[in-house]
This record gives sequence, C-alpha cells and structure tokens, in this order.
Amino acid sequence: MPTLRRRRRVHQKVYDGAPPEVMDIKALAQYLGMGRSKIYALIRERKVPASRIGRQYRFSKTLVDAWLKERLITRSEDSQYPLFPKQK
Repeated sequence: MPTLRRRRRVHQKVYDGAPPEVMDIKALAQYLGMGRSKIYALIRERKVPASRIGRQYRFSKTLVDAWLKERLITRSEDSQYPLFPKQK
C-alpha cells in the first residue's frame, strides 16, 4: 500500500509587530492578511503600488496605506468609519 503524503498547512496570520517602512511580498501579505498569490495577482493587474528591484518586489508602507485609503468603501457619509484618522 503506497504511503500518502500529507499536505503542509499554511497558516495566514496578520502582521503582529510594527511593519517595516519597506516590505517584501511575505511582509505585505502578513500586513494585509492575504496570501502571497493574491499579492502577485494584484501586481500583475497593476493594482497595488510596487517597486521591482531585480527579480524581487518591494512595497512602501506609506504608499500601501495611501492605496488602502483610496479604496475605502463606505455606505454613506453619515455612517463612515475611517480606517485611518484624519491628520491635522
């Protein structure tokens, strides 16, 4: 009887420390709470701000936060809960 190989479980966890100012794919996936394959799909579609250095991608936390702010979905102006507080 052949032995069955077990698949390794991949656990996605949200970034639990202060994220660095410049992130790689793994750090961005943890920061956003999504898989690396989804990050690569967003890069291919040119939907996430990324910089390519050689064969690796890097992401500025400031630009990613601005990108998230632009895509904030709310019901109406009255019930809006901002993801990021307004800066004075």
